[in-house]
Amino acid sequence: MIIRIHERGIDPNEGVADALGRPVSTREGLTDHTVLAHWPGLDHYTLDDEQRIWTSADWAEHLDDPIWQHPFAASPQGDHRAIWHVSVRLHPDDRDLTGPEWAEIAHRIARTVGIQRPGDDHGCRWIAVQAQPGRLNLLANLIRSDGTWTTQPYQLHGALAAESRRIEAELGLIAPRTGPDPQQAVQQARFTARPALQVGAVGAAAQLAGLLRQLADERTGPLSTVRGLVEHAAHRLDHLPAAYGPDSAHQLELIARRLHGIQQDLDSLAAALPAVPAPAPARLTPPAPTAHRRR
Repeated sequence: MIIRIHERGIDPNEGVADALGRPVSTREGLTDHTVLAHWPGLDHYTLDDEQRIWTSADWAEHLDDPIWQHPFAASPQGDHRAIWHVSVRLHPDDRDLTGPEWAEIAHRIARTVGIQRPGDDHGCRWIAVQAQPGRLNLLANLIRSDGTWTTQPYQLHGALAAESRRIEAELGLIAPRTGPDPQQAVQQARFTARPALQVGAVGAAAQLAGLLRQLADERTGPLSTVRGLVEHAAHRLDHLPAAYGPDSAHQLELIARRLHGIQQDLDSLAAALPAVPAPAPARLTPPAPTAHRRR
């Protein structure tokens, strides 16, 4: 189980669209099979509207409300980006989890990161979306109902990693390898007779890593150029009449965001591959001793 913390933002529509794998819509109703967990205060919030099925746009607006209600709320560092987003991916060989199991994972993550506290019905708003196979997305607004900013653990990544290991052990999920492979010694003994082959494989992997870095380069990479053109087109369309401009602009913004995610994935993959080994320093041959005439 891999947990990824996304960059915080000010627009929940992007996170909801990423969680659904499609743009936010005012016509698509999301049932409790998709939004399978949320903050406890929502039960009081929808007391008079129990039969209504919210659309994805309604959920995004629900997460966005605290920003408008408390426009001056900010983190201790003065940051106003209150939309927090984390995604959970299972191993491809993991079994299919049930809805209650996904909901349990969502609540445990919410408690670990501090956005849900036992007995606190007026905390920050959050929802958990399970709309894509093997993936869970949790989105929250870090502004509480009283206008204060939700404090999260100092070692947030470490806390999430420890909780994910506990969840994997309890649910029988496959954990990503974080230490040395126990078969590494066996493999090394098996291939000691073929050092030239391993050197060639390392060199090929290093060349591929360099190619991936070129593709993901933010300044000169081709994906960066494509993303810049898409963002420019979105900016132009956003200023056209509402009949056909803003919707297309929003779709282009989502495409640009996906391109940026591809760049990050390529860069991470390149970092996991071996680097090009530095050439060995040339050994200087000492000069031959010269004969000196004895005085």
